[in-house]
Amino acid sequence: MREVTLDSFEEAHAGGAAVIDVREPGEYVAGHVPGARPVPMGQLPSRLGELDKDQPVYVICASGNRSLAMTSLLVQAGYDAWSVAGGTGGWARSGRPVVEGTQPGGER
Repeated sequence: MREVTLDSFEEAHAGGAAVIDVREPGEYVAGHVPGARPVPMGQLPSRLGELDKDQPVYVICASGNRSLAMTSLLVQAGYDAWSVAGGTGGWARSGRPVVEGTQPGGER
């Protein structure tokens, strides 16, 4: 299982790691990890070309279930992908920043 803890993810995130949020648009808008790019689970297979195979990618959802499934898909496609254990919910409950809005930086 390719999964990272919130602490490991936080370190990678601080270093500018690529983060994709596979939740549905309404979930993303309600609150997401700063810089996470929205790629809903149902769209990911057709949007693989948007991801860089030369860089690790961190996959996040609400709790870690959808991200595990999508991480498996990415790994099978040749990506260095990691699921974030605990998801956005765990990230927020731990007091880490969450932004609202439609854009990765929180802009509306």
